Amino acid sequence: MRVLAALSGGVDSAVAAARALDAGHDVTAVHLALSSNPQTFRSGARGCCSLEDSRDAKRVADVLQVPYYVWDFAEQFKAEVVDDFLAEYASGRTPNPCLRCNERIKFAAVLDRARGLGFDAVCTGHYARVVQGQDGSELHRAVDHEKDQSYVLAVLDAGQLAHAMFPLGDSLKSEVRAEASERGILVAEKPDSHDICFISNGDTKGFLASHLGERRGDVVDESGTVLGEHEGAYAYTVGQRRGLGLTVAAPDRQPRYVLGVEPVSNTVTVGRRESLSVAEIHCGQPIWCSKAVTGEARFDVQFRAHGDAVEATVELDCHSVRARLAVPAVGVAPGQALALYEGTRVRGSATITATVEA
Repeated sequence: MRVLAALSGGVDSAVAAARALDAGHDVTAVHLALSSNPQTFRSGARGCCSLEDSRDAKRVADVLQVPYYVWDFAEQFKAEVVDDFLAEYASGRTPNPCLRCNERIKFAAVLDRARGLGFDAVCTGHYARVVQGQDGSELHRAVDHEKDQSYVLAVLDAGQLAHAMFPLGDSLKSEVRAEASERGILVAEKPDSHDICFISNGDTKGFLASHLGERRGDVVDESGTVLGEHEGAYAYTVGQRRGLGLTVAAPDRQPRYVLGVEPVSNTVTVGRRESLSVAEIHCGQPIWCSKAVTGEARFDVQFRAHGDAVEATVELDCHSVRARLAVPAVGVAPGQALALYEGTRVRGSATITATVEA
């Protein structure tokens, strides 16, 4: 097959490309330029899209002796990922930009261009597995549970999954680094990027403030009593405990957590941890990785990239998803994605719109 290998400049995508080459595929490497003003160097293990990353990707392509190109997706990345991130926070929701990037950039815009140029598949360094089943390509968890990225890939539809290649899904991270070293790939010990790639210093609150501006409002308890003031409701997420700006202590002296963010009234509501418990999760239209499911079914559901799955009874139709959790969960917020699992297999996902308290 003709395979387009997306090289980030890190060890995972490098080994993934090398394995695709070993498998006999005709590999071409591409580095995605996602920042219109890239930093000269990465800041430790944070961020990506620096000039250093593009140079590292070029070195990997040279070692593998494959053609190398840089595709400029900066404008589309800003519109589809960064602007969406800001809009979601401004609306009181908690987005996952990595998930949105996979959905709209890596496996939509990039795959569309690749297919238009005659490539059969896009290869990335994600830790997940594509397995051929009765319904076609199936998305499964990676063998390395700690590195599993199937959650952020749950937005891929069946057509996209059929042209996706994840060569690292059966390996442990330690094995990947060792293999990179054996192959003479210089990024073998390069730190992994983490957090939000376009916020290189890790200061999400500062990033939001610089783009959305200051808008003071009240921090209140569940009865509406004002306990403090905030400089922007967008800086708060459901489940947050620290940095709440409270000037009035709780009568019981117990810690308070963010229960909700209301952008219209510009209010942040806080309360006891018990009030964070969620028994039911409502979502919008589902995206199916394979054959759609309707009616009532049992799934394990996951609502954070590195969270544990929870057993649930799920009611589904073409417009909505409603999951009744077997065990109440905390830290569930509108804007997050709900991924549906059958064992290791990802069936689909949907964006959370509301929750029902336990």
